[in-house]
Amino acid sequence: MTDQQFSSVAIVTGGESGIGRATALALAAAGAAVGLTYYRDQAAADAVVAAIEAAGGRAAAFRADVGQEDDVEALFGGTERAFGAVTRLVNSAGLNMSGTMIGDMSLDQFDRVVRSDLYGPFLTCRRFVRGLAEGVGGRIVNVSSIHERAPRPGGTDYDAAKGGLSQLTATLALELAPRRIAVNGAAPGMILTPMNQSAIDDPAERAAKEAAIPWGRAGTADEVARLILYLLSDAADYITGTTVTIDGALSLTVAQGA
Repeated sequence: MTDQQFSSVAIVTGGESGIGRATALALAAAGAAVGLTYYRDQAAADAVVAAIEAAGGRAAAFRADVGQEDDVEALFGGTERAFGAVTRLVNSAGLNMSGTMIGDMSLDQFDRVVRSDLYGPFLTCRRFVRGLAEGVGGRIVNVSSIHERAPRPGGTDYDAAKGGLSQLTATLALELAPRRIAVNGAAPGMILTPMNQSAIDDPAERAAKEAAIPWGRAGTADEVARLILYLLSDAADYITGTTVTIDGALSLTVAQGA
């Protein structure tokens, strides 16, 4: 999936499915040892590890709620014991918007999404930095969404979390540049992963949604993974503090037609 080669140790949160799965497989194929997380579906995570090992790679799966400090510490500790110091981090775990309007949204619902989609990257980025010795650089990619800046009704929880993630990414890039730790984001549009399962299952729904995308189709997890691998690679050494949109120009249509 990439011409880049990695001799590093990487952590990919949400590595059991979707963009996280594709990224974990691509990193391992490029030579990285991968610690990946899952929350509910251990069988899916184990299948990713088995696929990596069958191809001659190294991987381990860890159950983790990335919004909990103890789980994040256990994730990094386990990966470090298995493979060594972690120098690449991909924050892909997250929850989608609930579709609940603000008047009907409970604090628990808002907190659940923000804790996963914003607290989680904060906690993993903090532990990543704490685990790197002085003089050892690294690279972080936070998987955001075009909805960090293109809001949708019913997305108060998700849009707020992803907007915060954009600023977390930019702020950490400034803080960590002197240590040569690059921090970037990837902001997908419509990608054919379990978050868009209804469109995968219903051709009519998929066609209607794809009609709104100037490029004429939804993206794939492998396409996002290739972008992430580039941002993690030495070839992207001078790139930090930016979020790259990958959406077939969907986010550019916001002000069209009226």
